[in-house]
Amino acid sequence: MKTTIYLQTEYMTLTQMLKEANIIGSGGQAKWYLADNTVFVDGEPENRRGRKLYAGMMIEIPGEGTFFMKSQDQLNETE
Repeated sequence: MKTTIYLQTEYMTLTQMLKEANIIGSGGQAKWYLADNTVFVDGEPENRRGRKLYAGMMIEIPGEGTFFMKSQDQLNETE
């Protein structure tokens, strides 16, 4: 499944993105989720829950989907 996540600010942390995508229920679950699951940021494995995600980045989570980060400005352009 491919999903677009629109940033309200300049960046979002990986923990915030996992919560936004309803993959985890709380920020406290991120550490354990990342220890047990492979997450790719722009094709590279990532396990830092504080990793900053900016517009233009792609996050792949096997079994969950592919997520594309876009700025709020890009949302307004599509309307």
